[in-house]
Amino acid sequence: MIIFRWLILAGIMLLISNYLPGFRVDSFYSALIAVLIIGLLNLLVKPILIVLTLPITILTLGLFAFVINAIVIYIASSIVKGFYVDSFLAALIASILLSIAGIILNKFFDQNKNTAKQID
Repeated sequence: MIIFRWLILAGIMLLISNYLPGFRVDSFYSALIAVLIIGLLNLLVKPILIVLTLPITILTLGLFAFVINAIVIYIASSIVKGFYVDSFLAALIASILLSIAGIILNKFFDQNKNTAKQID
């Protein structure tokens, strides 16, 4: 299941790059690597950023989490060749779109998991 999420998120990242100026992914391979790096950064760096910015996140009722996601995307663009983010605004919009896509994917895959449990 995680491979399907990875492939779908890479495809969504390519789709976003077609419509969002300042956010560019050169190939599907670059998108796969970018999604992998973003996932690793979410695992390693994002928790530290969340703790450091907790007061701001609380004051903004969690909306600052999108800024943290944008920072993670911006960092990933500096690591991955073929993945470019020209501005922080492009990273912020992409983080919102990718978050929405991730929520939809989680709902879809969790719903399928529950359906599979009911069948057994």
